[in-house]
Amino acid sequence: MTGRVIVINGGSSSGKSTIIRALQDVLSDPWLTFGVDDFVDALPPRLTSGDGGIDIAADGTVGVGAVFMEQENLWMQGIGAMVRVGAKIIIDDVFLGGPHSQGRWRAALEGIDVLWVGIRCDPDVAEAREKGRGDRPVGMARQQAELVHRGVAYDLEVDSSVLTPAAAAEVIRARV
Repeated sequence: MTGRVIVINGGSSSGKSTIIRALQDVLSDPWLTFGVDDFVDALPPRLTSGDGGIDIAADGTVGVGAVFMEQENLWMQGIGAMVRVGAKIIIDDVFLGGPHSQGRWRAALEGIDVLWVGIRCDPDVAEAREKGRGDRPVGMARQQAELVHRGVAYDLEVDSSVLTPAAAAEVIRARV
């Protein structure tokens, strides 16, 4: 039995998490959600300050090392295994590596029905949301607003600076 996957990609403060919660509310079956932030939170503290792990600079630039990539690959394979035994999962990710990031997910989800969704957000809107949140470096949202979409192929794109989370969720639900 194979489940299904919706991979949602967008920059920081684009509204992905809020849209995903709204999407979980409108989908008839239960869908689990796992995000790259969950993965980062699960890392040992020594891997959250550079040195082979993830490094978030004061200006919002994100760098990842070899150990981070290895662990992230294992996490992706684990998500794929859950889907292969029947889970329906929504992935919340930030494709800092553009098509390379998507390719890593494609490999982990090979043979699985995937809906690829891009969440676009005007950089000014994302930056305003970021400043309002106060939980991440200012500049990250603007840097990622277009970067994460370059070279990425989607089945569907929505603009969270125009649509409410509920409306965006309905657009996605209609494609599921």
